[in-house]
Amino acid sequence: VQPNENLLKENITNKVVLVTGAGGSIGSELCRQIIKFKPKKLILFELNESALYQIEYEIIQLKDSKIKVFSVLGSVRDKLRVDNTFACFNVQTIYHTAAYKHVPLVEYNQSEGVLNNIIGTKIVAESAISNNVEIFVLISTDKAVRPTNIMGASKRAAEIVIQALAKLDHNTCFTMVR
Repeated sequence: VQPNENLLKENITNKVVLVTGAGGSIGSELCRQIIKFKPKKLILFELNESALYQIEYEIIQLKDSKIKVFSVLGSVRDKLRVDNTFACFNVQTIYHTAAYKHVPLVEYNQSEGVLNNIIGTKIVAESAISNNVEIFVLISTDKAVRPTNIMGASKRAAEIVIQALAKLDHNTCFTMVR
């Protein structure tokens, strides 16, 4: 499916955009696409130092010199780090891609999958609300449809968390894509 460029421009151009899991396969591709729409700032939020370094280096090569790029090492499970990052940069749009997505690894490390995919999503979403982030996009997975494994179930639970938070009274618009 081709991206809706008008919608992307509305949420990215001249905005402060943050991508969680920026060094992952999905997060890094999103960063490559986002930089084309000229955000005011692009915040790369990533737990893995090596992955963060790689995507930062690549994005710096692609970006317009007026676009500011900031690399933040941190975990979506670290509420204080997430809150401080959102507040420091006045984030307007979040693309939440940080998740454990490899089925065999999550099946073997179930508690880590649950903590990262569900609790991490809840922490990031609640911080988005408390920091008046305008748009929060959860990047989910097709494995969340009638899940048959822990990874899919954890991503489905993350979707349910987002749906529940979207019903509350606040200024953040929650959306998700599989």
